[in-house]
Amino acid sequence: MSEHQLKTWPEYFEAVRCGDKTFEVRKNDRDYKAGDTLVLQEFDPDTKSYTGRELRHRVTYLLDNDYCRDGYVIMALSRDGEVVEP
Repeated sequence: MSEHQLKTWPEYFEAVRCGDKTFEVRKNDRDYKAGDTLVLQEFDPDTKSYTGRELRHRVTYLLDNDYCRDGYVIMALSRDGEVVEP
């Protein structure tokens, strides 16, 4: 299982943090697999800098069939994610 550090804009970061967004859609340029850990790192596009906040979630399910745009995957996130504050 791999760990992937991913840049995440504030509105999406907050939606995952509060539990409204339970999935992640990404280009599959890292060979994502169920069981991998995603480290979502909050990134402010206005200041072009990381805020220091992170969320850690395990990928519980991966969808990469005809429902996905070519080369993309939809990953279900574990419910027991960990929040890391700066």
